[in-house]
Amino acid sequence: MAGRPFRIQKQFLDDIEVQKLEDEIGNMKKALLVFHSPIDQTVGVENAGAIFQAAKHPKSFVSLDDADHLLSKRSDAAYVADVIAAWAARYTDDIEEATTASGPSAAPGTVVVQETGEGRFANAISVGGVHDLRADEPVTYGGNDTGPTPYDYLLAGLGACKSMTMRMYAERKGIALERATVSLSHSKIHAEDCAECETETGKVDAIQIEIDIAGDMDEETRQRVAEIADMCPVHKALHGEIRIESRLKNGV
Repeated sequence: MAGRPFRIQKQFLDDIEVQKLEDEIGNMKKALLVFHSPIDQTVGVENAGAIFQAAKHPKSFVSLDDADHLLSKRSDAAYVADVIAAWAARYTDDIEEATTASGPSAAPGTVVVQETGEGRFANAISVGGVHDLRADEPVTYGGNDTGPTPYDYLLAGLGACKSMTMRMYAERKGIALERATVSLSHSKIHAEDCAECETETGKVDAIQIEIDIAGDMDEETRQRVAEIADMCPVHKALHGEIRIESRLKNGV
């Protein structure tokens, strides 16, 4: 198939023979977009035509001129991606509205986190009523891995803050900072292994950070830009005294 060998069993062919795709396509109650190239050597146009005829409206058919079956030319792949994005947007408005309506909504300057009911730990996050995110735990921890973990978001916030702080400093000082990349990881270490920690027993949280600075500057300037990253507000908040107040919202 398309120049690649596949080994199949007779059971696979028997299964295909009993499938009635025309009936399934006609009853799927979904918008359908069909692409086909007249020079496709893997799937004939009669197959694409049969799918298109079996489908109910709304449906569309797009001919890809001289594209091959695997869209191996970058220009063909980009064209298909653009058409799909533009075409599908018409049919995703209701889905987006339904998702927004069913999820949490936060006021400006507020973050709201709400369980989705999908698995044990999946949560929907609304940031200021503008940005919608997901949070979950990996499968190994009992989650469904549908989003970053809480620690992932902690690292992301710290890394983004450092990157933005370096950018602002470089612009203010006229430094030719091309790109700053911040890589972060989190772990737990034994307190006795940490010479700089105030805690003496148990385990403490450790965040490892690596900063890569690209740009036309000498080593002294590069070092100074990296040091400025530690002055970002989130870094200071994590090192300073943090007061967290929680209260139970009045129920009905």
